[in-house]
Amino acid sequence: MSSIGLSFAENLLGERPRSLTSAVQERLRADILSTRLSPGQKLHIAGLAKQFSVSLAAVREALSRLVADGLVQASDQRGFRVSPVSPADLRDVTQTRVDIEGLALRRSIERGDAGWLASVEKSFSALCAVPYTYPDDPTHHYEEWVVRHRIFHRTLVSACGSQWLLGFRDVLHEQSERYRRLSIRRDTEKSRDVEAEHTAIVRATLKRDADAAVAALSKHFMTTMHLVELATPKAPGVAID
Repeated sequence: MSSIGLSFAENLLGERPRSLTSAVQERLRADILSTRLSPGQKLHIAGLAKQFSVSLAAVREALSRLVADGLVQASDQRGFRVSPVSPADLRDVTQTRVDIEGLALRRSIERGDAGWLASVEKSFSALCAVPYTYPDDPTHHYEEWVVRHRIFHRTLVSACGSQWLLGFRDVLHEQSERYRRLSIRRDTEKSRDVEAEHTAIVRATLKRDADAAVAALSKHFMTTMHLVELATPKAPGVAID
């Protein structure tokens, strides 16, 4: 392992990773989810290997793992590219997330104890303590908000009692993340009050009102979907980016 490659991986993960392949995978995953790598963008193995100071094999394996996660597409003739986004996929991902995450939230409300309720309040307070966007750039999320937002939504469903359900939910969250980033990057969220949306979910959850909580969660996801659609072409089959 080269010293340059090791430095990259240690800086990336904050600790010595199990392999450079894992480090490259996590960096690419972060860049795809944040849309720093645009939907549909070609991913050149040689260029990435040079950028990260790692072998071609390490990059190829990292990309193959991301193919399995649905974030990258592979073609025998065209190589790798970031999975494209589209209005149809947006609607499919959103509705499936409403179904899966709504079920997980309902089960968590039924099964969660006082400790879980306290963790929901704590994660929500932590989320509210940081700004939604950078003060000087409202088209980009404040990165710590993104981290806390992920923790908040995962905490809401963490008491559902099913690792399979949580696993499916996590995959859908990642697929949704790119669309959410696109909605704010395209400056369509000026009138949105995300904190109020989260507050509605939390209040219903703390009251153990499963119907109201799931309804608020669904509205929250659908709002993101509609905001992304506002910035997309209306012609069928046209990609968002």
